[in-house]
Amino acid sequence: MKKQRGIATQTLARVAVFAALIAVLGVPGTLNVFGAAVPITLQTMGVMLAGVILGSWRAALAVLVLLVLIAAGLPLAAGGRGGLGVFTGPSAGFLIGWLPGAAVTGWLTERAGRDPSTLQLFVACLVGCIGVIYLFGIPVWSLVSGISLGAAALSTLVFLPGDLIKAGLTAVVARGTQRAYPDAVPAVHRERVRSDRGR
Repeated sequence: MKKQRGIATQTLARVAVFAALIAVLGVPGTLNVFGAAVPITLQTMGVMLAGVILGSWRAALAVLVLLVLIAAGLPLAAGGRGGLGVFTGPSAGFLIGWLPGAAVTGWLTERAGRDPSTLQLFVACLVGCIGVIYLFGIPVWSLVSGISLGAAALSTLVFLPGDLIKAGLTAVVARGTQRAYPDAVPAVHRERVRSDRGR
């Protein structure tokens, strides 16, 4: 029982740390390029890091905790925004997309096994935290802004270079962390937890 409580406490601590990390990455604020209604932020990189280090469900939980706190009014979204109004603006779909984006990134990282390569982590970030998030963000942007789906999709191209850089940095940072601390590999952590529970 004590071991299970210890595992639960450790899991909650990791979730809290990454929820805080995503929030902190919003401190530098936002950047609106070419007058785009949806700003560029560093918080997506925090979502990527959560996915490749925590794995699917813990990364999703970290994002969920942050989104609930934002909805409750805490100014944790980039630029010091908070409250339900954040989820009614043009960027609402991208914020909501963080949740499945983190889960998919984590799931793909878990499939990469005990020794994921930098390339595998990069691809996980591309699919989960760019592809999936855009999949949620573009339709909502189109709906809220009253522009066509094609126009919204075309407008997101301005985010792509920055997101590719964030994905690359995330992959490099995460791989370095995982080499130094193998428990930061989701598959390794999952095996250790299962082993501890079986004792």
